Amino acid sequence: MPDSLAAIAESDSAEPEFALRSQAVVRGICRLFARNDIWVLSEMPLRNGRRADLMGIDAKGKIVIVEIKTARADLVGDNKWTDYLDYCDKFYWGLPPELDREVLEGDNYRPDCCGVIVADEYDAEIVRPAPSHPLAAARRKVETERLARAALRRQAVVADSHCARWGGELAG
Repeated sequence: MPDSLAAIAESDSAEPEFALRSQAVVRGICRLFARNDIWVLSEMPLRNGRRADLMGIDAKGKIVIVEIKTARADLVGDNKWTDYLDYCDKFYWGLPPELDREVLEGDNYRPDCCGVIVADEYDAEIVRPAPSHPLAAARRKVETERLARAALRRQAVVADSHCARWGGELAG
């Protein structure tokens, strides 16, 4: 598993079962998105200091963010998720099948603007589509360029780890 996917798995909980569950959810969502021509990066830093678990671009240039939750306490205790909304056209919650998602129907989780994806290690399904809330063109351009630069930097570091010391993902 790439380091960035491991970071998602470890960030959810120190317990191995939660880490494995996070890894499975990420894998399933990545497969669903790849089939639908949506390409994502994991652990993408945002300009507000947050990190999107998954952030990517669809075939029409729309930006998608997915916040992965694998434990009820983590889902209920997340007060930062709205910080992601200014950086995407569509926002999804990514959950394992066994996690009760009833809480996502409450007003605090704004079902009017958030989609829900249920995923396991093999696949994923969008159980509630995310409505589109289009970013301003200038914001989309900046975020698209940041995603491209982060992806290119990660690829360069994989090819030559010596490059890791230059130009962090937030630079530029």
